[in-house]
Amino acid sequence: MNTLKEWVDLVCRELDIIDAVSPAAMQPRVLDMSRDVAHGVARPAAPLTAYLLGLAAGRTSDPEAAAAELTQRVCLLAQRWAQEHDTGSSPE
Repeated sequence: MNTLKEWVDLVCRELDIIDAVSPAAMQPRVLDMSRDVAHGVARPAAPLTAYLLGLAAGRTSDPEAAAAELTQRVCLLAQRWAQEHDTGSSPE
């Protein structure tokens, strides 16, 4: 088992969300979104955005399904931000 999987499983158990999260679906979704935000907006924006995404998804009746749609919206938002602000790197 790799470190990231072990860690995610441990955190899910600790936060009592093991039945609410699919780590296999969540991991690439969050990492891809974090990459887009870090590169298109700013590196510190990535973990903050992931937190906000989790809050928004958690407020829905089906967080797992909502997370996919919300992640896509945030990625598009980060891409638009980068185009509008002409950022190619990750300013801080």
